[in-house]
Amino acid sequence: MNIRQVEIFHAVMTNGTASRAADVLRISQPAVSKTIQELEREIGFLLFHRVKGRMTPTSEGRLFFREVEQSFSGLIHLRSAAARIRDFGSGEIKVASLSALSTNIVPKALRGFQQRHPNVAITFQAQMSSVVKDLIAGGQFDVGLAADEIEIAGVEATPFSRFRAAIALPSDHPLERKEIIEPTDLDGQPFIALAPEDTTRRQLDTILLQANAQPKVVLETPYSTTICAMVQAGLGVGLVNPLTAEPYVGKGLTLRPFRQGVFFRTLLLLPPNRRPALIVCDFIEELTAFSKFED
Repeated sequence: MNIRQVEIFHAVMTNGTASRAADVLRISQPAVSKTIQELEREIGFLLFHRVKGRMTPTSEGRLFFREVEQSFSGLIHLRSAAARIRDFGSGEIKVASLSALSTNIVPKALRGFQQRHPNVAITFQAQMSSVVKDLIAGGQFDVGLAADEIEIAGVEATPFSRFRAAIALPSDHPLERKEIIEPTDLDGQPFIALAPEDTTRRQLDTILLQANAQPKVVLETPYSTTICAMVQAGLGVGLVNPLTAEPYVGKGLTLRPFRQGVFFRTLLLLPPNRRPALIVCDFIEELTAFSKFED
């Protein structure tokens, strides 16, 4: 028994006659009849009664057809899977992002992507930028977003966004009265700082040094969301990406512009020497709708 014999049997059963099955399959009626006879010899029982040129399914033929239908539903699934792979790649996408964009831009982009590709499986991880880079460089993930302090050897990196930093203050903090925060305003203030290797942290340190301002660093973290949570809890003030701070504003946290231009810059990462699948290109298209470069 082979798949072509089963396919022709299925066509006869679903179309009612050998002639209609032949039309659907675009073969001759004698070829249909011959193949059915070969299949009967293979399986050892009659599938059809033949009376005056008509083929009527036997009881055994009807039972066999039930099994064939189950197999055909699996075959249809395989054809659909093959079509998805042909048109869109693997049928799954793996995305990694730094924490700062994992609660705002990435969910919005994934929502738009899922509406376009509801059957594509999505894996997402929020990680430190160095980990995101390693996942992309190793080919374990398809697309990543990372801060620009990473070493970009081993990945394809393009600028993705630049957001002007703001100062996050606990509610009722004395600096709330100011419309713009100056570097000297931070002198002596309890301060929640980004990790020392962060390029935004280094920008701020240079500005504060030039202004002879020295905040009191009470906590360091690589995550802007952690800074927001700590400021909200009243541990101090901090420099944050306004996009990350949005869920906290008005809930124990206030944002004020910072006089000097300090920026959070992110990169879009792809595995090296590998052409992105169509579904990856579609997700990048959704992401870039939220790409922004502030002055």
